[in-house]
Amino acid sequence: MTTTAEQRDQIVSDAIKEISHIATLPEITLKIVELVEDPKSTAQHLHKVISNDPALCARILKVVNSSFYGLPGQIGSINRAIVMLGLNAVKNIAIAASLAKLFRGGDLTPAFSARTLWVHSVTTAACGKMLADKLGFAAADEVFLSGLMHDIGMMVEMQFDRNKLIEAVQKVGVGPDGTPSANMLDCEDQTFGANHQQFGAGLCRKWKFPSSFVIVAGGHHDPLSLPLDSRMMPALIHVADRLAAEFGGFRLDLPSIEIGADVRDTIKLGDEQLATLRAEIPEHIKSVESMLT
Repeated sequence: MTTTAEQRDQIVSDAIKEISHIATLPEITLKIVELVEDPKSTAQHLHKVISNDPALCARILKVVNSSFYGLPGQIGSINRAIVMLGLNAVKNIAIAASLAKLFRGGDLTPAFSARTLWVHSVTTAACGKMLADKLGFAAADEVFLSGLMHDIGMMVEMQFDRNKLIEAVQKVGVGPDGTPSANMLDCEDQTFGANHQQFGAGLCRKWKFPSSFVIVAGGHHDPLSLPLDSRMMPALIHVADRLAAEFGGFRLDLPSIEIGADVRDTIKLGDEQLATLRAEIPEHIKSVESMLT
């Protein structure tokens, strides 16, 4: 299928309108995002909203007491958890809890499972935050959330037209070692008239997320094609995506998991830092998976 940019945008728009049940974040999550974006908000404002959702309260307490944050002792108070984690981290947990519910639907084909994709997204988020922390990138929490979101476009495709996604996955094919035989983006373009980057960027716009999330969802496969001032976040996720794939799991959209020198130069990632990161990742992934999957 050959489409113009205008036709592709229309395809993405139509798909997101069609799947209203996925294209709307839960009301409580939207309230939390709105509160955190408001500079006048306090921990007390956030506590008032979160207290109305026992499941979310439980999720936040599980996360704050996980090894991921390394805080001392058991924290049993939501108010203290908010103070200890900070408003941005709590917002990320709320969004992560909402996203986890979207990555459902069982095995689509032997090569595609929504659950496996979610585990990969969590792993990418963990690798992204580790990378951001190691490189001194200020918005590490934002990198974590963008890692969770980077492949959300595949869930848009799955909810919109499962048969077309099955067709695209079958076109990709997978070798005996799990390596994709074709470029998934090309196969999606041929089948849908758009690919998961464009569907993901469209959903981020629908959710009124910051532009950085739109850019990551829409450009993580080729960050160096983006304008110079927009490359850092998608380049971090580009690297995190490949590091996550090194440790197994979903890699249908990654014909190669090699990390190019040009992308490493963009984020100023040296050989020693990369080696240290690889050594630390398995334990870090374990703690993140236990709290988000």
